[in-house]
Parts: sequence; structure tokens; C-alpha cells
Amino acid sequence: MLAAIAAVTVAAPVAASDLPSGQEVVLHEVLIDAQSDATWLRFRYLAPQIAVGAGQIPFDSAGQDMMALCQTFALPYMSEHALVADKIVVSFMDRITEFGVPDPDAVQYFEAFRPEGNSCIWDEF
Repeated sequence: MLAAIAAVTVAAPVAASDLPSGQEVVLHEVLIDAQSDATWLRFRYLAPQIAVGAGQIPFDSAGQDMMALCQTFALPYMSEHALVADKIVVSFMDRITEFGVPDPDAVQYFEAFRPEGNSCIWDEF
């Protein structure tokens, strides 16, 4: 739950234009969520192209982007900042939302991964 978030690290915005779908996303924040049984790192990206409408990036395409970001951004970020995590969650939102606060007008996609060495392994919630 929200009360379990031990620290919030706001990273500088990073444009990610080299994604499989071709969409551009910007890192909004990185949350360190230390729960009793695991530590989750949550990488939250602003991804306006997932908004409903013509040209919407569908979840299956966005899922490939999230895997790419886990591999090319989240794992190096963990190493650079000496972070350890049991789970990595990469999320896209079509507009900035407050973490954990429902916004029925927002489109949000999520994928969870398990870091293993230099790889991100897709992991069901």
C-alpha cells in the first residue's frame, strides 16, 4: 500500500525515443517501495501517445517498450544508484497522476519484471 513507500527519488526527465513502438516517453519519477516481503522500484513515465484516440499506442506495443526501458534504463539506474530490488514496475500514464490515487480519466499501463543479473524477466503481478 501507499504507506509502505519508504523513499521517493525524482529523476531528471529523460526522453526515450528509441523504443520499439517509436513513441516518446519521459521519466516522471522513480519510487522506492519497500514492503515487508519485497522491495519494488517503480519507474513512472509520461507517455501521451497511449491516450485514447486516433494513433493510440496499444498495450501490446507499449509492453515491448516497457521491457526495453527495464533493460536499457531501469537496470543501469539501479546499478548507478546502488539500488537493490525484488521487482521492477514500469508504468506509462497519458497524463501526470499521483501515485496510488485513482484517476478514471487517465490511461495507464503497467508491467512488472524481476531483475536477474543483467536481464529483466517479465513477471505477472
